[in-house]
Amino acid sequence: MSRQVWVLLGFLVVGTSSAWARELSLEEAVRLARERHASVLAAKAEEEAASHRLAEAKGFRLPSLRFDEVFIRTDSPAEAFALKLNQERFSFASFMTTDPNRPKKLDTAISRLELQLPLYTGGELASRIAQAGRFAESKTLAREWAERQAALAAAEAYVMLAQAQEYVALLQKARDTVAAHVALAKAYVEQGMLVEAEYLRAQVELSRLEDLLAQAQGQEAVAQAHLAFRLGLDQNQRFELRPLQLPAGPTGSLEDYLATAETRPDLRAAAAMVKAAELETQVKKAAFLPKAGLVARADWVDDQLFGTHGDSTTLMAVLGLNIFAGGSHRAALAAARAEARAGGQQLGFARQGVALEVRQAYVEAQVALSRVETARKALRAAYEVERVTTERFRQGVVKMIDLLDADTARREAETRELVARAEAHLALFRLAVKAGRQPESALQ
Repeated sequence: MSRQVWVLLGFLVVGTSSAWARELSLEEAVRLARERHASVLAAKAEEEAASHRLAEAKGFRLPSLRFDEVFIRTDSPAEAFALKLNQERFSFASFMTTDPNRPKKLDTAISRLELQLPLYTGGELASRIAQAGRFAESKTLAREWAERQAALAAAEAYVMLAQAQEYVALLQKARDTVAAHVALAKAYVEQGMLVEAEYLRAQVELSRLEDLLAQAQGQEAVAQAHLAFRLGLDQNQRFELRPLQLPAGPTGSLEDYLATAETRPDLRAAAAMVKAAELETQVKKAAFLPKAGLVARADWVDDQLFGTHGDSTTLMAVLGLNIFAGGSHRAALAAARAEARAGGQQLGFARQGVALEVRQAYVEAQVALSRVETARKALRAAYEVERVTTERFRQGVVKMIDLLDADTARREAETRELVARAEAHLALFRLAVKAGRQPESALQ
């Protein structure tokens, strides 16, 4: 972005922050993300759909009742004869006086109520219901994982905004300090105690800090919108956050984090899908077994729709067995077994990958924490150098440029410490989520 754009964004955030800002804690931010983010809402909808699919699968075990209304117009001899009987309008005298090979067109309406009940399906229905249960379980776990991912993204956006706000405050303080130096240098120049070149050098440093401040304010405006986006809120919303505290260390050893990583929702969801794939072999085996069912039917037959002149009932027990299907059932069973083995291999690889992620995140968190300590030591040294240089400048021992250099070194040390502190928080959040924990657990 150009300098003018950053300056404009800086003015916008300064002008609107006081009117729109709301205090926000990290706990509230992750709660809002879990409740409102689009990815979580989509995962909840998929979870709901899976629960309905399970109910649908269970429904196939129950009797099904169906009603049909059929209208037939025919002059087929056999059909006309049978339908006349079903209407209960058959007359032997009429039959003997007409040509049964050339009947008149007959109108027939059949109202049929049919009840079907599966008695035995070779285990196919039970396996399908179990599959739907595993799928619903995987969607519930996927929703939990989506919530954690949304919470992690919100926590990261929160840290980035807190860093941006603290950096703006840091630059404002540095700008005020250099402005005081400029005023002091001007007074010294007027008294003949300082050459004008050093005064001009101080003005250049002040201009540079004003540019950095405007840029930082623009970056804060973007960070504000990013956090609002992660929380599912209007991107014009503004937040006022507390400064980032010193990060705590990992709450356990690497082995502790590896142990909890086994409970990660995404891994458990993948395991549920592998079990569903294994159940597919039971479904395919059902093709080799007989299937039995019961059919009960009531018919009302008339020459008008929904008529009831003739009525009849039928009860049938059906037993069927597929004798030969060209080898397709065996091929389907072999394919299901192979896919189940592939899913098991992929799950094992995923577990190993998660363990590697946790190891890497643990090391990164330790490195980030050590960088915080190093940065704080450097910051304490920079504060002391600035104090000593300021005293010596007032005594006329050092030049203005030395004082500006000390201020710059202190500001850079503050910036390094701020960045190290923010990166440590981010590393701890990521470690917690990769290890199957909630991101805010890193604060405990």
